[in-house]
Amino acid sequence: MYHNLPTQPGVYLFKDKNNHIIYIGKAKNLQKRVASYFRSNQSYKTTILVKRITSVDHIIVNSEVEALLLENKLIKKHTPKYNILLKDSKTFAYIHVTDDQFPRVYSTRRLGKKGTYFGPYTSGNARVEIVRLCNELFQLRTCKTLPKRACLNYHIGLCSAPCINEISEDKYKERVIKAKEFLKGKTTPVLNKLKVEMKQASHARKYEIALEKRRQIEAITILDEKQHVDLIKKFDQDIIGTSGNDQKIAVCLFSISKGVISGKKEYLLDADDDLRASFVKMYYSTHYIPSEIIIDAQIEDKDAIEKYLERRKGAKVHITVPLKGDKKRLVEMAQKNALFKLDNKTLKDIQRRLNLPVVPRVIECFDMSNLGFSHHVGAMVQYKDGKSNNDEYRRYKIKQIRKKNDDFASMREVIYRRYKFLQDAKMAMPDLILVDGGKGQLSSALESLQQLGLKIPIVGLAKKNEELFLPHESDPRVFPQNSSMMLLMRQMRNEVHRYAIRYNRKRREMEFKENIKL
Repeated sequence: MYHNLPTQPGVYLFKDKNNHIIYIGKAKNLQKRVASYFRSNQSYKTTILVKRITSVDHIIVNSEVEALLLENKLIKKHTPKYNILLKDSKTFAYIHVTDDQFPRVYSTRRLGKKGTYFGPYTSGNARVEIVRLCNELFQLRTCKTLPKRACLNYHIGLCSAPCINEISEDKYKERVIKAKEFLKGKTTPVLNKLKVEMKQASHARKYEIALEKRRQIEAITILDEKQHVDLIKKFDQDIIGTSGNDQKIAVCLFSISKGVISGKKEYLLDADDDLRASFVKMYYSTHYIPSEIIIDAQIEDKDAIEKYLERRKGAKVHITVPLKGDKKRLVEMAQKNALFKLDNKTLKDIQRRLNLPVVPRVIECFDMSNLGFSHHVGAMVQYKDGKSNNDEYRRYKIKQIRKKNDDFASMREVIYRRYKFLQDAKMAMPDLILVDGGKGQLSSALESLQQLGLKIPIVGLAKKNEELFLPHESDPRVFPQNSSMMLLMRQMRNEVHRYAIRYNRKRREMEFKENIKL
């Protein structure tokens, strides 16, 4: 249930047999966090919860802070049975810049229609510190109504006193504009100034002042956290992200209600050049149409599709392809979820067809290349979560050459060297080994694994008929050539073949240059 979850931050949703959400949680690592529920020696409440879980859904986000924000919003929306302690918890707070004649900056949990809001902020202490620092830096008023005479803040240099006309309305609003820029995250000048003051205070042994400066610096760093989950919009949006190959395209759609991600839907469709436009027309023919549809690439007949949707909705509809900012980051988040959907299906397909104990998130593929008695080399490429992991590519110069073109002996040597190294270094083994070749290469590789006492799933991919050989099976297995499983395996085989030939060619060039020198 949890083996197929990503290792990225996000929110997980436990569902019962009726597909009702019974618990929502956040995690820095989704797979590890969900796995922790299924360990022994759990509390009574957790044991009861686990017994009722029949499926797990998830939403990938970019950081643990975003996961926390999304968890809070989803709990309030769905009120799951086992989140009862959080149902009545307070919402996260914002910083509000009013639109009064002389605006003020303060903290609030209520979103109104007037003024400008920043946040939400997950840390109460940081939020309070930011408000205080903002008011001090720009000498803004803190009083709810303008008094008839100056208050103490003016006399100690913390307020510009618009109440007694010590500053004009235009000059005051210039300060408000700077304060808004500060709250948007343009904090570098202030941060640099505070760091210098903190060091000066520390060297002068004024530790209370240094501590105060450090608290202010920590508060400002909160502003730099990009929290895309809550956008504070006054209208509904859908975010559409895609990821695909020549055969399949995964589509992830986030529904955003007034700035809050309220749901996620995923689809796996046959590849089509016009898929995005087709999906938009097909999906919104039966689903609610938001005011804005944010998509990851331009679609054909965009204007016509907008008019079609506007006629159905009875209001304006915009289809947007963002190039930067929060909308762009939301699209990237949807694409990340779509990519996991696409790769995970392929890897689960491999697990099912080959009867593997776990989803093969890490696959290592081997090939040999030789030219007569010289230039015997081997190569290995690693794929992680369905994508090439170049940092783990390895190449081998064959040391024990017994006879011409002995690929079997070369395979034995390379497999032994690779996994003896991992074994000695106590490093993680792959979930699946793929060797380029048929029965002979597979048997040779298997000998080395048995010599090391390792039981790693391994298969051979024969070139002639593109068939798979499994250990201890006399006949090969044949799978649909256009299946996502075989497409991925052929991609790995071609990649390792290219890598091995390139290494062989490089060694020949090096030898040729040495002979010229002689």
